[in-house]
Amino acid sequence: MRDELYRPLGQNLTPPSGGPRRRWRGAALVLLAGVALAGGSAFTALRQPAFAPIAPPQAETGGLPTVVASGAPAAAATLPNVVRMSETGGVEITDGNGVPQMNGDTNPYTGSIRVLEPGSLRQPQAFAHMPDQALIEPSDYGPLPVRSGDGRRPLDVYAGASSGALGTRIAIVVGGLGISQTGTQQAVERLPAGVTLAFAASGNSLDRWMQTARRNGHEVLLQAAMEPFGYPQVSPGEHTLTVADAAARQFDALDWSMGRLTNYVGVMNYMGARFNADPAALEPFLAELTRRGLLYLDDGTSSRSQARDVATASGAPFAASDLVLDGERSPDAVRRQLDALERVARARGTAIGVASAFETTVGTIAGWAAEAAQRGIEIVPVSAIAFDPEARG
Repeated sequence: MRDELYRPLGQNLTPPSGGPRRRWRGAALVLLAGVALAGGSAFTALRQPAFAPIAPPQAETGGLPTVVASGAPAAAATLPNVVRMSETGGVEITDGNGVPQMNGDTNPYTGSIRVLEPGSLRQPQAFAHMPDQALIEPSDYGPLPVRSGDGRRPLDVYAGASSGALGTRIAIVVGGLGISQTGTQQAVERLPAGVTLAFAASGNSLDRWMQTARRNGHEVLLQAAMEPFGYPQVSPGEHTLTVADAAARQFDALDWSMGRLTNYVGVMNYMGARFNADPAALEPFLAELTRRGLLYLDDGTSSRSQARDVATASGAPFAASDLVLDGERSPDAVRRQLDALERVARARGTAIGVASAFETTVGTIAGWAAEAAQRGIEIVPVSAIAFDPEARG
């Protein structure tokens, strides 16, 4: 009775004939399988290549950290690696020459590696106010912008964020920041993040204001004084870049202006109608900006400007304003110009407007931008709609 209770269902516990011999053969087979498995594991272990340990994380020095691939000595990495998210959400690491170092769905490295959004070299917002040391060239005039050893440009790294949508997009550039401390504070604090802020090279407390602007999500331009018609009787001030100097590739005045600020994506003219009308000055000037990884924004105030044609022919990153928004400074006049800018954008898809950091201008733009968002208009940084032959698609 007890045997029947503990017997597995459907099985007979009565030993078959020849049971002892069958059990001995089974034990022998199990023993031989164990010996074979142990021998194979030992052979595999002896044949396994040696793997170098992953390099410990390094502290940030302003540029992207170097990642050492398995089996490669650290001295072999001559350029900093670029780390970004792939289109599928994984991690891609390439060396300074674009050679893949690692691909995968997860990042096995820890520490200060910066992982960027798909297709972008933009700084993470947490670091947006900090200059990338790999993009700085020391000079007697201060830190000058320059391409990094791995090919990144200030235009890539300091670009402001946008959605990337293909709807109606408007860039608004508010300039003259740094001249009036009150006007600068209002522009930095009141304008939405999509508005680009242009700082005058002759302004004050530029680094402090730049950091606040970048923390608030703004893209930044540098306004450099350029030769107007009637110069020097009509002058934008000291350190004016003249036609003669640019044509001779003498850029001391430009270097002085660029050394006053960091974290900007490009240069915008302050005055400069005579300069923008002369291809002999524009060609070397745009070549110099392109060499340094910057765009040029023509403020659109001169109908005689040749900047667009020269930039297109030379392949220089470029943008031009369609409308000046505050030629008249009353709120109603600024509002009418903003509405006109919207009509241009709806007809063409994009439009650019420029203005100055006056109190009425800043207040009107801030209110209009909030309403425009409800109508499906996106306010984007100027770099998002600039002509850029090097843009990463």
